[in-house]
Order: sequence, then C-alpha cells, then structure tokens
Amino acid sequence: MNFFLALSHRRNFRIAVIGAAACLAFGSWSGAVQADTAVARPAALAAYPAPPSELYPELFAAVQMGQVFKDGKTFADAVPKDNPAAIAARYQREKNLPGFTLAGFVQQHFDLPQDSADAYVSDRSQSLQQHIAGLWPHLTRQPAKASAGSSLLPLPQAYVVPGGRFREVYYWDSYFTMLGLLQNGKPQLIRAMVDNFASLIDRYGHIPNGSRSYYLSRSQPPFYFKMVGLLSTQDEAGAYARYLPQLRREYAFWMDGAGTLKPGSAHRRVVALADGSLLNRYYDDRAVPRDESYAEDVKLAQQSKRQAAEVYRDFRAGAESGWDFSSRWLADGKSLATIETTAILPVDLNSLMYGLENAIRLGCERVHDLACSKEFTQRAERRRLAVQKYFWDDAAGHYVDYQWIRQRSTGRPGAATLYPLFVGIAEPRQAERVAQWVGKQLLQPAGIVTTTVDSGQQWDAPNGWAPLQWIAVDGLERYGLHAMARDVATRWMGKVQQVYAASGKLVEKYNVTGSDAEAGGGEYALQDGFGWTNGVAMQLLTLYPELQQP
Repeated sequence: MNFFLALSHRRNFRIAVIGAAACLAFGSWSGAVQADTAVARPAALAAYPAPPSELYPELFAAVQMGQVFKDGKTFADAVPKDNPAAIAARYQREKNLPGFTLAGFVQQHFDLPQDSADAYVSDRSQSLQQHIAGLWPHLTRQPAKASAGSSLLPLPQAYVVPGGRFREVYYWDSYFTMLGLLQNGKPQLIRAMVDNFASLIDRYGHIPNGSRSYYLSRSQPPFYFKMVGLLSTQDEAGAYARYLPQLRREYAFWMDGAGTLKPGSAHRRVVALADGSLLNRYYDDRAVPRDESYAEDVKLAQQSKRQAAEVYRDFRAGAESGWDFSSRWLADGKSLATIETTAILPVDLNSLMYGLENAIRLGCERVHDLACSKEFTQRAERRRLAVQKYFWDDAAGHYVDYQWIRQRSTGRPGAATLYPLFVGIAEPRQAERVAQWVGKQLLQPAGIVTTTVDSGQQWDAPNGWAPLQWIAVDGLERYGLHAMARDVATRWMGKVQQVYAASGKLVEKYNVTGSDAEAGGGEYALQDGFGWTNGVAMQLLTLYPELQQP
C-alpha cells in the first residue's frame, strides 16, 4: 500500500511551453499547441502521476504532430528507457544535429508497446462458447510494478483487458466483460477486478477512463455499482455494504461542487438547473489535446471557430462518455468541430447516477446507517423526477439528452433511451413506448443500432455495440417485454456468430444494418479481442440457451 501512496503523491508537474524550434518543425499546427498547452496543471490533478505529454512536452508534441506512429496511442504507451527529464534534455541537445531523426531517437530511448504477448490463433472447430472461454487467459494480465516514466497505472490484482490496442483495463468495458466471466465460472477474477477499481478510487478519488496516467483527468460511465452487484447477485445490498466507502467516494467525485452551485451554473460534472434540480454531465479536468489522440485533437480544434481549450475539453468529455464520438455530442449533428459535450446532460449518465444512489441507499440500510439511507432515498427520488422532467419526450415516446445551456432537448435520440429501463426509472407505460420507438427506429437485422444518424463517427449508424445490446435486453426483460428482448439478442448473436464463423474473431463493434461491411468510423482500426463482446455474448447465450450453436 505504501507503494501506491507514494505514486499518488508524486510532485505536481507544469506543462512546459513548446520551444521555438518545435514551432518551426510543426508549422501552422504548432502555434495552437504552444498556446493551448502552456497552462498550469488543474488543482484537481495535483497529486496524480503526470502523463507523457507533461513529462517531456516538446518531444511528445513533436512525435505526435509528426505522426511518427500511425496510432497516437503507441507513443503515449511507450516506456522511457531512462529518466524522462534526461531524455527530454537529450532531445534538446540532439534534435538539430546532422542525421537526427525523430523516429530513430524514439526507437533508441523508448520501449514501444505490443498489442499482445501472445500470437493467438483461434480454433474455428470450437463453438463460440468454447472460443470465448479460451480467450480469457489471453486477455488477462497479472499485476506488475510500474516502470519509471511509464503511463501505465499499477494494479494490485489480475485484470482483463479489452484486446488489440487496448492494453490496459478500461472502466465501463469491465462491467460487460465481467458478465462473461461470471458465466464462465471466474468469480475470483471478478472480485480481483472490483478490488482493483476500489484501489483506484482509494488512490485517486475516482475510477479513471483506463489505467493510464493520461486517463486520470476523466472517468467513464459509472458502472462500478453494477460490478459490485455481480459479487453477490442474490444479495446485492450485502455487496454494496462491503464497498460502501468506495461507492460513496465515487459519488462524491461526480457530485463535486453541487452544494454551492447556483441555478443555471455548472461545476465539473454537476449542473444546477433553474428549478434546483441537480443533474450530471461528462467533463474532463484538462483542456488540452488528449495524449492518445494528440494530432487529431489539434487539427480538429483548428477547424473550429471556438477557443481551442473549449474544443479540447469537449473532446475529452466525449471520451469520458464512452461514446467517442457520436452525433449526439455535435451541435450540428455532423461535424466534430461543433462538439459540445459539456453543454449536454446525458440520459444514460443520469440513469446510472440514479442506480448509484440506490446502491448506496441499499448499502447504508444494510449497515443500519439510517441518516445515509434517508439521504440517498431522497437523492434518488429527486433524480428520478428530474430525469422524467428533462429527458422524457412524451410526444415521441422516448428519452433524449438535454442541452442545459439552451434549455431544450437536443432532439438527437439513440440507444441511450434504453438506460431508464435498465435502472428502473421508466414507468411501465413509458417502457412500452420506448420499446415501440426502438423497434421502429433502432432495431436492425443484426441488433440495436447506436443512433439513426450515419455521421461517419463510430457511435452512430450503422454500428452496433455489445454494451448497448445488453442494456436493451436487460432493460426490456426488466419490464416484462420478453419477446422484444429475445428478438434483440437473437439478431445480435446471429451477427456475432456469423463473423466468428467467417473470421474466427469477436470484434469491438459490428455493422448491424444487414450489410456484410465491417463496422467503421472512429480514430483507429476495428479491434478484435474483444472483452465486452465476449462478455455480452456469453451472458446472452446463457440467458437464451436456444441461441447456442454446436
């Protein structure tokens, strides 16, 4: 534990200004980088390990803007072979010498990441269930000591990674992965992952987007209470009671500043509306380019007519949402340059916060903390009323996000409409109307499409994602809409099994429109592995055994 405490109290770093030589190297892009990264580190991040962009800022910007690697995440995950400050000083001395190459310098001074230690080849004679069961060992990582200067955050116990370029544990992915681990008889691994997340909350006050230093300024959809519930599916309250300190601390992270907000204002992830309702938004404590998508962020910010720092914040908030990116965050529904994530109150986030409030209530009841139980009963009820008031569109029969600055619906509905069913906010009549709307607008030959908009972003049509299929199935089943739930599962599993039969792979996302084309969009190539697809597939095959194939 002392090791982890030492990590969490590393000194505060300040981002250096990009040098004049870098400006010459980057041309017009460098001005934006220089102006927008020469800022003090936010106070909320003072005790956190510094990300690579702060450890060697000029070198990092040069590598990313020079696109030395096709995927910006490669250099963000690279491990320096020497003290970062020493490497930064060496770069300053050598960058203008004859024969110097940026790629050669990086190869000399950094160990570059590999997607997988195993050259895994699937056995297509296996059933899909056998294949998934055999994948878990290849996606499981053992705890390791942190290397000096590495962006990887150490975890005390074993964990499962999604696969491909995603070499670390991810927050919301892990809940859907755990569904499969539960069905494959791996409760100890589930508990290890729950305890890892507890460790992150204890160290940093929240669960970051993923276990990397460059993810520490943001979280992801708060599914931790759902993971804790998996530890004791017959007595969730008992599990909540055991992890009550962590659940309450995560809640405090999301609600930070709520006690002093005036109506019509926001602080970090909480917004106070005119009637006094408190709802949550996605946010990020930094307003600079993302380490893992540095060049993309800088270039898109230059295309925007807004302040670059605002655009960076909204990119990062979109990443916190897990829907990176989607037309739901875009003011014009089309262009990333119009992203406005922090101006939107998302129905899925606020549904999960309602679930977290109820989990804390149940945990407090179990430990006989009556004051806490009363407080969170009231908090959950206030949120339920606010969700119904601000997100429910009675004319259309679905839930949709709310633009709190303009004080109106965004008018861009999608699969997030199913979250109030998933956590039990919806009234039975509303659940039926949501099901009808989803059946007409989102249900495709291969499952639930993310939105009705084909914007070119990966969290839009024609793509479908495993977590959204499970949210749909579980939410529909909760309200007794069994036939539609089974229909969604049947369509989705048909696609998953078709792709597995043809390629031997389970992938991150699927084209669900009936086309043979792969899912597309996003900032990187289609990834296989894949943690949450494996988990949801195993859960659905268990829930509906008739879908299993020999």
